[in-house]
Amino acid sequence: MAKAADVYFQVDPWKVIEQGFDPAYARVSESIFSLGNESIGVRGCFDEGGHVDSLRGAYTNGIYDMEKLSRSYKGIIDKTHFMIPSAEWLMTTISVDGETLDLGQSQFSDFTRELDLRAGTLTRRFLWTTKSGKQIRLTFLRFLDMVHRERAYQRITLEALNFTGSATVTSGVSFDVVHEGRQKCFWQETRIDAKPDCLMAQSRTTLSNQEEFCGAWLTLPGESTTFAEGKTVTATADVLLAPGQAVQIDKRVVVLFNGRQGDDLWQSGLDAMAQSKAVSLDDAQAAQRAYWDAYWHTSDICIEPKDESMAEAVAAEQQGIRFCSFQLAQTYNGGSMRHNIGAKGLTGEAYNGHAFWDTESCCLPFYLFTNPEAAKSLLLFRYNTLPMALERAKMLDCKGACYPIATLNGDEACPLWQHASLQLQPSTAVSYGIWHYVHLTDDKTFLYRYGAEMLLQIARFQATRVGFSEKIGKYGFFGVMGPDEFHMMVNNNAYTNYMGMRALRYAADVLDAMRADAPEAYAALCEKVELAPDEPAQWRHIADNMYIPETPNHLFEQHDGFFELPHTDINSIPVSEFPLYDHWAYDRIYRTDMIKQPDVLMFLYLYNSSFDTETKRINYDFYQPRTIHESSLSPAIHSILAAELDKMDEAVSFFGYATRLDLDNYNRNTREGLHITSIAMAWANIVYGFAGLRSDDTMLRFAPRLPERWKRLTFSVMYRGRVIAISMGADKTVFQLMQGDKLAVQVYGETVELTDEPISVQRQ
Repeated sequence: MAKAADVYFQVDPWKVIEQGFDPAYARVSESIFSLGNESIGVRGCFDEGGHVDSLRGAYTNGIYDMEKLSRSYKGIIDKTHFMIPSAEWLMTTISVDGETLDLGQSQFSDFTRELDLRAGTLTRRFLWTTKSGKQIRLTFLRFLDMVHRERAYQRITLEALNFTGSATVTSGVSFDVVHEGRQKCFWQETRIDAKPDCLMAQSRTTLSNQEEFCGAWLTLPGESTTFAEGKTVTATADVLLAPGQAVQIDKRVVVLFNGRQGDDLWQSGLDAMAQSKAVSLDDAQAAQRAYWDAYWHTSDICIEPKDESMAEAVAAEQQGIRFCSFQLAQTYNGGSMRHNIGAKGLTGEAYNGHAFWDTESCCLPFYLFTNPEAAKSLLLFRYNTLPMALERAKMLDCKGACYPIATLNGDEACPLWQHASLQLQPSTAVSYGIWHYVHLTDDKTFLYRYGAEMLLQIARFQATRVGFSEKIGKYGFFGVMGPDEFHMMVNNNAYTNYMGMRALRYAADVLDAMRADAPEAYAALCEKVELAPDEPAQWRHIADNMYIPETPNHLFEQHDGFFELPHTDINSIPVSEFPLYDHWAYDRIYRTDMIKQPDVLMFLYLYNSSFDTETKRINYDFYQPRTIHESSLSPAIHSILAAELDKMDEAVSFFGYATRLDLDNYNRNTREGLHITSIAMAWANIVYGFAGLRSDDTMLRFAPRLPERWKRLTFSVMYRGRVIAISMGADKTVFQLMQGDKLAVQVYGETVELTDEPISVQRQ
């Protein structure tokens, strides 16, 4: 690979540790130390702010604003929406003798910062020496409640080491926050209130007219004075400090966004504040630890090194996969069907908070095998936004439903026509996600109540977007961009054609099954969508005659003419030129056979069981050397296929890249936020890669392949009410049902019946 790790954080199996502070890594650290609980999130920025390069960001899932765009052609959107920073509740100022704490200017030492993955807390410690020589040891603790998801907590501990005196502390809540990319505050003042122990503010966005409440209980020692003006409320107190006497300042925060407005939201905020007042920070922290203990009990992935010489490398992999699992659990748990999974989650403003087709293609498997109800909620988000997809198809002169390439609320938000109009994979990804969910859960109620309507409308879109080539006598999609975004306006992209074929066929199959199994629901659906009797047959005809560009030895051509493109030696590209979008002229990336991320290999991964090993091998060998991995999703896909093809050295190399993509800043853009959807693929790298799980066949299939430097890999998955524990060793793998009825699976091609007794299968 052309990319290299930029190692900064210390390796620990259960923590991410920053020892000493390097301002050059300030924003990278902010991203890594982000906290979230699906409803709210906050970057790891310093509570006290200061002259440090920083993206101060607290975010609320579903909060966004809008702006109008100049539209030059039909089909190009004329407005967009984007996530904006929400109320800043960490807001703190600390001064001694008129000198304000500022790690960009102050003298400090013994700096450490720790993200504790078992406790769900972020802690920062350092010693501040003022210009007059006074020394204060400070500890900052924060966490976001994983159960009561409108709540957040901050504790600041101060201890004087060599003097007795006072520190002036100001704590506040403010909606006077600026969206960095647009250099504008999108909040309007509505209501504020300040008391010495309670600060409250409520504000409304400028165009989307969403309202948010933010309140905080404060325990400031001494007498406080309050300030309330504009969009900011604060309380200030002089806090007495003395050696040996640690002083704690607690802030218990409520951030509420529930669709209500005005007095109704304010009253909801007051009610939530009253409930939170009864819970101390210590009790909330204990409950937080209990939540994460329960999570890790069922969701931990444990890697043991083969011997001491491998311990350091394996420890980095262990930390990486736990960090990924932790961030996934913080990002989404299915709590609301109004939310999807943004590419950056709630960790930064890059990608505008938008969700992409990554949700169904990359994130869904994690939830299918760890939290199936959350998987269903993700698909119900697509059902709830089906009306917007129908409107989008009309804009593109098509029928049916075209799901957006980028969205927060269901509307297309991508202003780049080459992505918004040419990339058809969001719609086929939704179709694939429905198929995958129903295939693994057998949830026919969901399929017939929600899924069938989406499938039907997606098929309609495909049938009106497809074209027929008289020259080859086949159907195909023309003027498209596949998953590889380094080639646009191409014809017969293999991924687009193949996934379109599967979507068309599946929609027709589901309608046939529905007519037989649920005739009344079928009749109601046909009436609702005005289904013509010949439509499903037409979908089958298109699917049966879809052109898939392929050589006689089953090497798929990514798109028409790809094999004739000039070749780029990707290993010759200097590390300093990444990301390429920041260093290359935009049109330069389209000129050669270098690809951004797996395209052909992507559909070989998604429908793995439909292709034999030799087909996967010849395509992997051709496309892997041409892939530059400018998408964070890319390494894990390659690792999974490499493991299947017994290219274990490559599989392990890509795995390290996938699990530590952000921790080691491989793409040199961690500063913008975490790559949340690629984090889901790091989990898949373990389960689909080294355990060899395949979930697209008639039964679950496993083909475990343990990396040479590992002694053991243990994890568990959920499947139709069962919990399957898997322990992989070098010579054998042990399967055991920890919950549920016996289950037949395939291991190395042989049928094995799993029960509550351990069963060993020898490595093949």
